[in-house]
Parts: sequence; C-alpha cells; structure tokens
Amino acid sequence: MIKVLLADDHAIVRAGLVRIVEESGDIEVVAEASDGREALRLAFESPVDVAIIDISMPGLDGLEVAAQLLTAYPDLPIIILTMHEEEQYVIRAVEVGVMGYVTKRSAPEQLLAAIRKVYGGARYLSDEAVEMLALRLAKGVSGKSPLDSLSTRELQVLRQLASGQTNREIAENYNISIKTVDTYRFRLLKKLNLRNNAELSRFAIQNHLIEP
Repeated sequence: MIKVLLADDHAIVRAGLVRIVEESGDIEVVAEASDGREALRLAFESPVDVAIIDISMPGLDGLEVAAQLLTAYPDLPIIILTMHEEEQYVIRAVEVGVMGYVTKRSAPEQLLAAIRKVYGGARYLSDEAVEMLALRLAKGVSGKSPLDSLSTRELQVLRQLASGQTNREIAENYNISIKTVDTYRFRLLKKLNLRNNAELSRFAIQNHLIEP
C-alpha cells in the first residue's frame, strides 16, 4: 500500500479525497492535517510515501510546507492539490521541487494517477496545469505578469499580507524576523508600484492569489 499524508484545511474536501483515495485499493491515507504546521508535525512523526498538500492553508501555506518537507526528506514525492489554476502557482511549485500538481477540478482518476506516478519517481502535472504552462510559453516575454518579478517568498508574504496577517504573524509563520517581513513588504510595494496594504490586497484579489 502507498501511504499518503493529506493536508487540506476544508474537512469536507478532505473527507471526499480520503474516500477517493481509499477506494483505489492500493493507496491509503494514514495522516490528515488541517493546516501547514500540523502537516509538518505529522510528516516528521511518521514519514509517509507521498504527501498531498493544498496551497491555501492557515499559517504556513502549501509551498512553504513542501519546501520544509523536502529539506528534511529530499526524496519525498509531494503533490500540490489546489483550487488555484494560475500559472504562477504551477511555476512556483515546480521551483520548490514538488513532483505533482493537480487542480481540484481534475477528475478523481487524475489524483490517483498522480499518486502512483510520483511514488514511482516520475513527475505528474494535471491536464489543467499542462495547459497553463503551455499558454505561458505561448505568451512569451510579452505576456509576463508583474508577479514574475517576485521571489517565491515575496509571493508568499504578499498572500499573507493581503489576507490580513500581521507582520508578527507572518514572521512566526516563516520563522523570520519582523524586520525581514518589513523588508519584504517594502520590496513588494516597490516592485508592484503600490502604496499600502489595502492596495496589496486589491492586487492579490485581482490576480486570484486570494479569495475576495
């Protein structure tokens, strides 16, 4: 059996995913987490074969969870399962080192195929993710987004600020100093030509980084 860690902050979504996975016959969910910190704790307590992580979770987001897990377990296959279909997320996930990216509107069979494929050592991108990357390549340099100028950490801090997190909370989430968060905020405002947190929030919503 392929042992899986599933991290998603929506209980109903987790229940549906557990049912899909366990009906496969060769995969079982051995750990469930409702936020990023719990996902890390469970993975460190009992290593699994594959980790399935949502991007948008309270506290640590899925990209940060993936980065920390891969630091501790470089060979752990990680699948990002998310509602986000923006190309930025696919690109950042691949940069972090995840092996799979599946959107929540994908057919259940895609998730099962992704688990089996990454467990076998291969990369898996859902049809939607492949389409997003193809569109990005087709657009070329002229189609670049302002988000392209941001580092992955800057993108994470942008989402946290836009969601109403304080500098102290962000510092605790990412184990950095409040001064460092201030520096990231200054860079974001400068790179995106914005003036304050309200404009950061508006920008994040317009670019589908957070829900309105």
